[in-house]
Amino acid sequence: MTQQIPTELTTYLERHIIVCYNGFDRAHDISHVRQVIEESLRLARHYDVNPAMVLTIAAYHDTGLCRGREVHHLASGEILQTDTTLRQWFTEEQIKVMKEAVEDHRASCGHAPRNIYGLIVAEADRCIEPEYTLRRAVQYGLDHYPALGIQEQYQRFKEHVRSKYGESGYLKLWIPQSNNAKQLAKLRRIIADEEKLYTLFNRLYTELTDSYPDIL
Repeated sequence: MTQQIPTELTTYLERHIIVCYNGFDRAHDISHVRQVIEESLRLARHYDVNPAMVLTIAAYHDTGLCRGREVHHLASGEILQTDTTLRQWFTEEQIKVMKEAVEDHRASCGHAPRNIYGLIVAEADRCIEPEYTLRRAVQYGLDHYPALGIQEQYQRFKEHVRSKYGESGYLKLWIPQSNNAKQLAKLRRIIADEEKLYTLFNRLYTELTDSYPDIL
């Protein structure tokens, strides 16, 4: 990966795309997209890929959250494809490849990513580190289900992390140079220990509710 990313592209993404994440929930805010960008570019060094495409895919990957979580991957691909400004830097074929990569990044996607760019952003989006990952799961519950009490929040949280990250969960890993496999093993040990999982949830919930003044 020896190509340079155009400065004008980086400026455009910062001013017009990345800022959109300020309007999303705390599990998908601007710190999340920056982390996915950083990890995508790190993983891309192991492959013969266009870094400008890697950056752009990572920047757009969750923009479709403005249309709802269930279709956000498809909406994100559409937003990227219909952004005519990107034609300054990319061909129509490159736009198509990037659209497919964005569409395929979602962990619950029913098929493997169709190209190497999709594999990279999907892996980068996993961002697995036990406490960080579990914190995001708690944040999501507080943002989207604020009326739930603590025990209901825990049940939602537990069901989510088991279905996604558990031994039989739907999450798949794709890039061997990622640290996600080692972190996923650590996370699964926590998930399998009900007492440890609840203790960690309780601490994260208490810490996070301090920043949610409407939740008692």
